[in-house]
Amino acid sequence: METNAYNQKLNRYVLADQIVYTGFSSFKDAEECANKKGGTLVEVGFKDGNDNPQITHEAGLIEKRLHYYVYAGDEYKFIHSSDPGFRKYADELQKIKAKIRQDAPDERYLANFEIENAEDPIIVIKNDHFESVTSRERSKYLKHAEVYELGVSLPKS
Repeated sequence: METNAYNQKLNRYVLADQIVYTGFSSFKDAEECANKKGGTLVEVGFKDGNDNPQITHEAGLIEKRLHYYVYAGDEYKFIHSSDPGFRKYADELQKIKAKIRQDAPDERYLANFEIENAEDPIIVIKNDHFESVTSRERSKYLKHAEVYELGVSLPKS
């Protein structure tokens, strides 16, 4: 089983002439895998509301040195757990949640554990307001989103 830098399972897709791995935790993680396996970095798009990968260059992940990007219209913003602003949003969400529930201070600390340990969490913002927290995998099926991931391509043997 192949894993990323955080020991999470990589997704493996068998295409017509290649095998592509996605699910990397960073650009560097994918780059190291490509170097180790003798593979090539590719951009993989999931654009049909399913888990059907297509090799693409639409999001420019390689040029921008990004490992993940979602486009679901101008009103949506998807903030991945590796994005610099994620911590700020996660902390604010936990404060709001605790206030609504009127949690005790120790419960607020435990509530923060939920976002931190969700499987590869993504915060979804719509028109600058919090909408939901989802996972990287589930983002492929939401909001008619176009999800782009950095992948490593190996020739099919």
